[in-house]
Amino acid sequence: MPAPERVMAADAQRSRNGRWKMLAVFLVCAAPVLASYFTYYVVRPEGRRNFGELIEPQRPLPDQPGVSLSGQAGPLTALKGQWLLLSVAGGACDEACSRHLYLQRQLRESLGKDKDRLDWVWLVSDTDAVNDKLLPALKDATVLRVAPGVLSAWLAPASGHQLAEHLYLVDPMGNWMLRFPAELDIAGASKAKRDLERVLRASASWDQPGRPAAQ
Repeated sequence: MPAPERVMAADAQRSRNGRWKMLAVFLVCAAPVLASYFTYYVVRPEGRRNFGELIEPQRPLPDQPGVSLSGQAGPLTALKGQWLLLSVAGGACDEACSRHLYLQRQLRESLGKDKDRLDWVWLVSDTDAVNDKLLPALKDATVLRVAPGVLSAWLAPASGHQLAEHLYLVDPMGNWMLRFPAELDIAGASKAKRDLERVLRASASWDQPGRPAAQ
C-alpha cells in the first residue's frame, strides 16, 4: 500500500490541478466580457468622455426581493442578463418621475435593433399606489417595489442630490456601472444615448437580447 504521506501529497496535487483548471475555464468564459470593458474604458479614442459617471468599484444587484405591481415577489438578481436603465421614485410619481419614465422609454426606443438588449426599470421606493393612468405607458417597463433601505445600500446619488434625481445603468452581469447627471433633460438624454450606444457596441460580442433561461 502507498504511504499515507504519498496519498496526501497526491490528493493535494489533484486539488491544486483542479483549482487551476477551474480558473482557466473561468478566464476563458470571462475573456469576452473583460475584453469589451477594456476596449470601452481603456482603449478608446482620445477625447472621448462619458456623459454618465462611471461607478468604481461596480456594485452588484442586491440579493433582495422586489414586488411587482401585481404582487408577485422575486429577487432583484432575476433582472440579470439584460442591460438595465433604472429610475427610482415613489408610487405617486411626480413631474420629475414622469419625465424620467418618458426619457427611459424614448432612450430605449431610440436604440433601434439593439433596444431588446435594454430593459427600462422603475424601482418604486414606497408603498404609495401607482396612478392607473400611468399603467398603459408602463406596459414595456419592469416596475418593482423595493424597500428604501435596499436601494440606499446599493445605489447612491451624486453629492447634494437624491436617488430619484438620476437615471442609473446596470450591466447584464448585474453591476451598477453608470450614474447619469441629475435632472436629465432632452439635451442630456441625447448624450446619455451616446453612452448607451457605446456600451452596447462594446458588449456586442458577448451580450445577446433576452435573459438566459436559467435567470
